[in-house]
Amino acid sequence: MPHFRSLGVNVPVVLCANKSDLPANGATAHVVNDEMLPLMAEFKEIDSCIRTSAREHHNINEAFFLCQKAVTHPIAPLYDSKESTLKPAAVSALQRIFYLCDRDQDGYLSDTEIIDFQTKCFGKPMAIDDLENIKQAVKKYSTQYITEKGMSEQGFLTLNMIFAEKGRHETVWIILRTFQYTDNLSLRDSFLSPKFEVPQHSSAELSPAGYRFFVDLFLLFDKDNDGGLNNAELAALFSPTPGLPTSWVDASFPSSTVRNEAGHITLQGWLAQWSMTTFTSPKTTLAYLAYLGFEPSDPRNSTTSALKLTNPRGKRRKRAGRVHRNVVLAYVVGAPSSGKSSLLDAFLSRPFSATYHPTIKPRTAVNSVELLGGKQCYLILEELGELEPAILENRSKLDQCDILIYTYDGSDPDSFAHISSLRRRFAHLDDLPAIYVALKADNDKTTQRSEIQPDEYTVALGMNKPLHVSVTWGSISELFVQIAEAAMWPSLAFPKNEEETVDRTNLYIALGAVVGVGTAFVAIWRRLGMGAS
Repeated sequence: MPHFRSLGVNVPVVLCANKSDLPANGATAHVVNDEMLPLMAEFKEIDSCIRTSAREHHNINEAFFLCQKAVTHPIAPLYDSKESTLKPAAVSALQRIFYLCDRDQDGYLSDTEIIDFQTKCFGKPMAIDDLENIKQAVKKYSTQYITEKGMSEQGFLTLNMIFAEKGRHETVWIILRTFQYTDNLSLRDSFLSPKFEVPQHSSAELSPAGYRFFVDLFLLFDKDNDGGLNNAELAALFSPTPGLPTSWVDASFPSSTVRNEAGHITLQGWLAQWSMTTFTSPKTTLAYLAYLGFEPSDPRNSTTSALKLTNPRGKRRKRAGRVHRNVVLAYVVGAPSSGKSSLLDAFLSRPFSATYHPTIKPRTAVNSVELLGGKQCYLILEELGELEPAILENRSKLDQCDILIYTYDGSDPDSFAHISSLRRRFAHLDDLPAIYVALKADNDKTTQRSEIQPDEYTVALGMNKPLHVSVTWGSISELFVQIAEAAMWPSLAFPKNEEETVDRTNLYIALGAVVGVGTAFVAIWRRLGMGAS
C-alpha cells in the first residue's frame, strides 16, 4: 500500500484474505479484528475487506462483486471513515435533493414525499413497514429528526450516512445519479447545458411550461403572501443553485425590474426578469431550470421544453407585418442628461429624482407591457452608458436589438445634435426601426442648435415627429406601449424614401382609407369654390 501511494495511484482497493480454508489462517473474527480493521484504519483507500478461498470457492463471486461496486459505487467521495461523517460535497448534493423533494418547502419530507422520492429513485413505492423502520433507524440518532411533519433535512442526511456506514453506499449513489450527479458529485454537463441552439435572427423565450414553473416557484417561496420575495425568501429559493445568475448581479437585481413598495421583487417583475434572462442568455435559464428542479411533463424531454424559439426575424425593413415575439429589446440612446435613466425608472414605476447621476456602464430595465388589443409582451429597455459608441458600432449587438429609441432633452438646445451626429457616424443605424422621443416636456421647449429642427428632421426621413413626453406625467406609460408596438411592427418605424418599393398595403389600409376620404373632400371643396366664383 505505501508503494501504491508513492506512485500516486488513487483508486479504491479491495483487500482479500485468501486461503481462508487453511486452519493456520485462524478464525474470521480474529482476522477481521486483528488484521483487516487495522489496515483499513491506516489506509483509507481500502474500500472493503473479505475472506476468500479459491479451493472451496468461498466468497469468490462476492469478492468480484465488491471490486465492481468499489468502482461503480465508490465510498470515498461520500464518506469520511476517519470522522464518521458524510463528506461536504455529498452533503451539498443531498441537501439539494432534499430541497427538490420537499415539494411544499416546509422543511420536512412527509410520508407522501418520501414515498414519491423512493418511487423516483428506485422505480417502486416504499412499503409502510419499511418506511417506519427507516424512521426508527433515524430516530435513534435524534428524536428531532423525525416529527409529526416528517423527516427533517438533518434526518435525511443521517439516513444516507447510515447507508454509507452499513456498506450500502450503492443506495446513496442510485439516489445521486437519479438526480443527475456524476462520480465527482457535480451535476452532469449535459443536464445543466442541454443542446439548444438559437438560429440567427431568432430568439429564445419561455414556453408556457417555463412560465408556469416560475410562477409556481414564486408562489411557493412567498411565505408571507405579500406579493414579493424578500431577501430571506430569495435566499431560500436559490439555495440549490450557485446563487443569483451573474447577469442579475451585474444588472443590480432586483433594481432591474418591478418591485413593491418594500423593494421586493413582485411576480410581474420575477417573470419579466426570467423573460429577459432567457432572451439574452438562454443557457443561463436552462442551467437554473436544472438547479431548481424543473421536470418536463414528458420524461423523454429535457429542460429545453421550458423554452421555445421564435421565427427568424428576416429583413425587418422589407417585411411587412407583425413580428411574432413576446420579448423585445430596445436600446435607449441620446445625449448625456437627456433623461434616459429617468425614463427607465418611470418604466419600473420608480419615483422621479431630479438628482443627476451619469450612467457609466449599460443599465437595463424590464417590464411587461399591454399592447393594443390586450396582448402582453415583455419590453427590455437598455441604456448603453459610456459604451454607447462601441455598442452602436457592433453589428452583432445591433442584430439583437428590436428598436432604437432616440431621446433628447427638449429644453436643452444642444441635446438633439447628439442624435444627428450618431446617425451620421453610424449610417447602418438606418437598418433598425426607431422612435424619436423628446423628454422633459414639462420644461419649456427650446430651439435646438442643429442644422434642422427635430420635427423637420424626422419628417424629412418619412418618420413620425418626436413624441414629447415627461416622466412626471401619468401618460408616460403610453410611450412604452408605442415602443413595444413599433418593435412588433418594425416596418412602420423605418426611414422612408421615394425609392422604396416595399408593398405595405396591408399595414396602411386604414391610413389609406383616411387619406382617400381627405383627398375626396379637398376635390369637392375646390369644385364648390370654383362653382361659387
